[in-house]
Amino acid sequence: MTNDMIIRRYQASDQDVVTDLWSRAARQAHPFIAGEGAGERARVLREVYLVQAENWVAERAGTVIGLLGLLPGGSGERTADGSGAEVGGLFVAPEAQGGGTGRQLIEHAAARHGALALEVFEGNARARRFYAHLGFTERGRRVDEETGHPLIALERVAPLRSVGWLHLREGRLLSVRTRGNDTFYLPGGKYEPGETAREALSRELSEELGLVVPAEELSEAFVIHDVAHGKNGRRLHMTCFTGGPQDIAPVPGREIAEYAWFDRREARERCAPAHSQVVDRLVAQGRMPG
Repeated sequence: MTNDMIIRRYQASDQDVVTDLWSRAARQAHPFIAGEGAGERARVLREVYLVQAENWVAERAGTVIGLLGLLPGGSGERTADGSGAEVGGLFVAPEAQGGGTGRQLIEHAAARHGALALEVFEGNARARRFYAHLGFTERGRRVDEETGHPLIALERVAPLRSVGWLHLREGRLLSVRTRGNDTFYLPGGKYEPGETAREALSRELSEELGLVVPAEELSEAFVIHDVAHGKNGRRLHMTCFTGGPQDIAPVPGREIAEYAWFDRREARERCAPAHSQVVDRLVAQGRMPG
């Protein structure tokens, strides 16, 4: 059996296990609320939120360990198509907390909807630290009418969406530096309107390095979520691809000052923060020396 986590749509057959997960996680998070995790609040979860919200579950080795409920809209910054969502609830089973499940569920929501908004009880210090770490900022406060406890409204703008190319030569990762910048990045960049991720990367490789890499030759490897370098803490959603020619002779475009192949140590020292995650993934896959 695998320990890899999957995120999938909530199904009606999940109701009992999800209700139990929510009850235990809610009691742990909100010990200051009388009757939390039971009674009327449990009924509303089953009959309203699990029916009307866009619900997702995180599952590992066949066991549901997390629940994410999304409501349309949200009051944060909208993406270009007017999307955005409110996180109505995020709960991780107490025994699974601290393993990245909550972060992956939030990034899943951001990948689907862009900007996110939510409310957290002021007394839930752990959740407040968690959301601050993921780049949420406070936009207001109010008193919850049902419980009488203060709520803090948080929001996070849509992540910057980009693409990157994973090209290795003898275990060293190809990276590029733009003019006027001392930090290296993966070859790639941002989308233009109407482009798919593969189309965007194919165009960027032509513009940056003079390479002809047809979009259909690119295969998605993984997605990186991190802080975008030099963007005042804004989050980054970077889809990384492999594929294309292996024997290449790059010709830097006008925006590219130089390119280089870096080993693990050099990549960590000279490249943008997201590179650390990229390198860790490649080392785990056996494509770069540890």
